[in-house]
Amino acid sequence: MYRILSLLWLGWALVGHAAAQDFPSRPVMFTVPFAAGGPADVIARILANGMSKVLNQQFVVENTVGAGGTIGTAKVASSPSDGYSLLLMHISHAANVAFYPNLRYDPVKDFEPIGLVAESPMAIVARKDFPANNFKEFITYLSANNDKMTHGFAGIGSASHLCSLLFFHAINTTVNGAPYKGTAPALNDLLGGNLDVNFQSMPAVRTYLDSPRLKMLAVLSAERLKELPTVPTMAESGFPDFVLSSWMGIFGPAGLPADIRQKLSDALVKIGSNPELQDRIRATGIEPVGSDAATFTRFVDAEDKKWKTFVDRTGIKLNP
Repeated sequence: MYRILSLLWLGWALVGHAAAQDFPSRPVMFTVPFAAGGPADVIARILANGMSKVLNQQFVVENTVGAGGTIGTAKVASSPSDGYSLLLMHISHAANVAFYPNLRYDPVKDFEPIGLVAESPMAIVARKDFPANNFKEFITYLSANNDKMTHGFAGIGSASHLCSLLFFHAINTTVNGAPYKGTAPALNDLLGGNLDVNFQSMPAVRTYLDSPRLKMLAVLSAERLKELPTVPTMAESGFPDFVLSSWMGIFGPAGLPADIRQKLSDALVKIGSNPELQDRIRATGIEPVGSDAATFTRFVDAEDKKWKTFVDRTGIKLNP
């Protein structure tokens, strides 16, 4: 009996190893739970192209939008753990577990982190005729006019929404906010003068760096950006701990075989170190990272704890 069980175990192990060796033998689906044309979608398509070349198989990007990215995320969580259904998600993946107590999935237990692929600093931008011309003037104006001001963000739970929550909590005030169906609609209303401010990732506003159509008030990076040498950081402006970037990473469903997870992680690290791909990512205003699965897992754990601490301290809930 023991011999039979041993042979069965050996057979299963060999089958699993063969499956990992053959992977991928059919197209792999990259689910992006945000609108087409946004930063996450752009990065997903660059990565899909790179992964296709490294693993000699097609990687297809599919946008499944809604509810702060939770609809597309839930879809991947319930997919087979075979490596053919992957999720490209950003900062809200870690935050949603704290903000949405009634999620249909657990962002930690239902996923296997595969790799951190990119980070993008956030910026505070204002309409061209906004009364404040710099961050110091912005704070002064905000203190006296918060009930008259408006800001827009790319949907509940988006990076721009999370950034605004952190910022307004930090300065102990509130401003009327409106959720939009994506980054582009919110930015378009800002450009049209229908909103006062946006918290945007650099890829979204990169086109307008030298344009008079927007005012760049502050960046949320640790240091000033090369593209915006005259725009101060939040740290310089009196908020030393306020550093926030919108990171992006790849996840698979929980139970993903270790060999397949490693193969995907190795492929991400390889394309992340490719100079041509790095240039394509940097051209969007996003910084390529390319960490392995173990490093990304530690990163996600730290993000989960950070957002849980914030929610516990503030009592904020997006879906009580």
